[in-house]
Amino acid sequence: MGRLAQTEGLTEIQREIVSTVRNFVDKEIIPVATELEHRDEYPTEIVEGLKELGVFGLMIPEEYGGLGESLLTYALCVEEIARGWMSVSGIINTHFIVAYMLKQHGTQEQKDYFLPRMATGEVRGAFSMSEPGLGSDVSAISTKGVRDGDEFVLTGQKMWLTNGGSSTLVAVLCRTDEGHPEGTAPHKSMTTFLIEKEPGFGEVRPGLTIPGKIEKMGYKGVDTTELILDGVRVPANRVLGGTTGRGFYQMMDGVEVGRVNVAARGCGVAQRAFELGVDYAQQRHTFGKPIAQHQAIQFKLAEMATKVEAAHAMMVNAARKKDSGQRNDLEAGMAKYLASEYCKEVVEDSFRIHGGYGFSKEYEIERLYREAPMLLIGEGTAEIQKMIIGRRLLEEYRTQG
Repeated sequence: MGRLAQTEGLTEIQREIVSTVRNFVDKEIIPVATELEHRDEYPTEIVEGLKELGVFGLMIPEEYGGLGESLLTYALCVEEIARGWMSVSGIINTHFIVAYMLKQHGTQEQKDYFLPRMATGEVRGAFSMSEPGLGSDVSAISTKGVRDGDEFVLTGQKMWLTNGGSSTLVAVLCRTDEGHPEGTAPHKSMTTFLIEKEPGFGEVRPGLTIPGKIEKMGYKGVDTTELILDGVRVPANRVLGGTTGRGFYQMMDGVEVGRVNVAARGCGVAQRAFELGVDYAQQRHTFGKPIAQHQAIQFKLAEMATKVEAAHAMMVNAARKKDSGQRNDLEAGMAKYLASEYCKEVVEDSFRIHGGYGFSKEYEIERLYREAPMLLIGEGTAEIQKMIIGRRLLEEYRTQG
């Protein structure tokens, strides 16, 4: 355990949880991650191990069988997992966002029904906002939910579902116009539906098809999919919170904690890149000495370590703000933006330190180099973060008169 990215003020329990996850990462994830990633293989054994550790129920309240931990504890665990293999943190993040949305917005019946089985990892969550043609413009979604007696009929196409195949519960954002007069703002006519399904690909419940995995340059192992809804019937008691028209706010609340998670992933990947770079720089010799003794390399290491430290501090601050009950969209946006940009830069510097070997699939840095770009896009692009940050700053610093 190096000196970087330490977190002051943790309780004994928090330190124990994070240390347990770190040990699991060092023993069970890092040794096999690159091989599994190159095969694009789902990490079944790793996921089973994380279930046993209780990671799937980390933030689910104790009355539902979870550990009832804070967002900070969760984020620090994600940082450790991403340090081992970022794809594994993605498997947990989508599950965690759905569990968080249920905890915050679900009816009592929905919480009682889903949360105990989510805490054990028996039910695994995925959530779905994006569609093929809209990217970050969530207000333009066209997937529709139309009431038919005691049910809703859902039709449309969704894109970029992490855990699309392996999940058994998907929270899907749809447009529902019932009770909303003509001219209602788009974000006020959206509803989140809780759809249970079988794991796997093809038609996983009547009218619901997961076509297969999308091939990606990085972030492999975890399945990223489309979701096609063709007249899927969902009972009205599976509207999240029991009331239509609240979906946009529910999803944005989930994405806000998701942004802290993505910041934590950036911190973890950056830490691993630094570890690999500083280690290689002391082993590789040129001109009669380790390259770590060349000033050019020391400057790189200094910049990398500073970025790792700064990103970690901002991520911890954003998590603590949410845990204290305060609004944290500004801090979460800043942390996600900074951590993902710094992660990309630290990974590239480590890649440069490795020289030609960085380009070889035998070296771990090659995998990190393909993984880092996903963080610039996931949970809202860097440009979206800057829009959120800019608007919030203008709210905070509005001139009088």
